[in-house]
Amino acid sequence: MPKLLDLYAKYGIKTTFFYTGYIAKLYPEVVKMAADSGHEIGSHGKSHLKENGFDIMPYERQVRHLEYSKKLLEDISGKQVISFRAPALRVSPNTAKALLKTGFRIDSSIASQRFDFFLSFGSKKKIKFLYAPRLPYRTNRNNIFIRGQSNLVEIPPSATIIPFAGTTMRIMPKITRCHQKILHAEAKLNRKPAVFIIHPNEIIDESNEPRTIRRRSNNFIAYVLSDLLRAKLKTRNLGENALPIYEKLIIYYTKKGYTFTTMQEYVSYNKGEISNL
Repeated sequence: MPKLLDLYAKYGIKTTFFYTGYIAKLYPEVVKMAADSGHEIGSHGKSHLKENGFDIMPYERQVRHLEYSKKLLEDISGKQVISFRAPALRVSPNTAKALLKTGFRIDSSIASQRFDFFLSFGSKKKIKFLYAPRLPYRTNRNNIFIRGQSNLVEIPPSATIIPFAGTTMRIMPKITRCHQKILHAEAKLNRKPAVFIIHPNEIIDESNEPRTIRRRSNNFIAYVLSDLLRAKLKTRNLGENALPIYEKLIIYYTKKGYTFTTMQEYVSYNKGEISNL
């Protein structure tokens, strides 16, 4: 966290940190560090456990998880929490209703036109990403994947088949550099924001730590791709090697004149435009 916060301070970046309730309760200081540095605090659900996926939890359980994480993060940070990103981007249509019920106003879980195949858990249900709106939109109250007139705004994490994220940046930095140019060309056409996902633990070298790879699926292909292969790939360029790669990405967008902002600030600034989409 200190290394990541120092990098953001160097370029005057404000962003949104999404925390699971599990991490926030275990290490409340990391939430306070981000909040004290002026970053937005968002909810990332209760945990990354398979059974806590918002794509499989019934509505009532989703509400309980959201209430728990929201209160915990607000108590720790002293700030209002209105932004959410689902663990592993796993959501169901009624997640919109659960978010509205618990006081959230922003979601960033629908990675439009991202195709994970079996490389992430719950990938079958993420097929809906392929036809989800690409620009930020007000969601349908009963279906988070489509436009509507609710008070919940969806800000899609950037993707063009592959995700625009720390994992892909570390695994294939050259392809990511091409990807950011494609996303920039798109932004010039329709002002679509670039939404990049990175985790603080990607700045830590965990490659030599003992790793237990649990089998989360009975499907052998899913097990090989989303558990074995994914776990192997995710260790590439972990730690100090990730920082200069990430800094190059930041420099690219700085030179292109982008503003780095939080989810909450983006919605506040573009509220009228989003309402008309």
